[in-house]
Amino acid sequence: QVQLVESGGGLVQAGGSLRLSCAASGSILNINVMGWYRQAPGKQRELAATITSGGSTSYADSVKGRFTISRDSAKNTVYLQMNSLKPEDTAVYSCYMLKGWGAYNTDYWGQGTQVTVAS
Repeated sequence: QVQLVESGGGLVQAGGSLRLSCAASGSILNINVMGWYRQAPGKQRELAATITSGGSTSYADSVKGRFTISRDSAKNTVYLQMNSLKPEDTAVYSCYMLKGWGAYNTDYWGQGTQVTVAS
């Protein structure tokens, strides 16, 4: 019973920046991992970035060095700062949460926000 609401998507020119936000509400205890997936037309969904409850981050090779994932625990919000955007970054970006206790985990997804990078 978690809701994830993304915001911040839009249209930018190549080389520009966007910051996506994902606000979590509902039953938000025991959050293990949050992250951002993206799916471009005709391509497989890709896990772009994750951040653990302990603050450890990871990135797909395709975004490493350009994207930064961060969190504001007080606001239950995760951010994705996207810099040096490329047309190939165009995709629907969806917030992701892995929530659980011990071995019992549940995945949650936001509705997604469109990011379009114009060439």
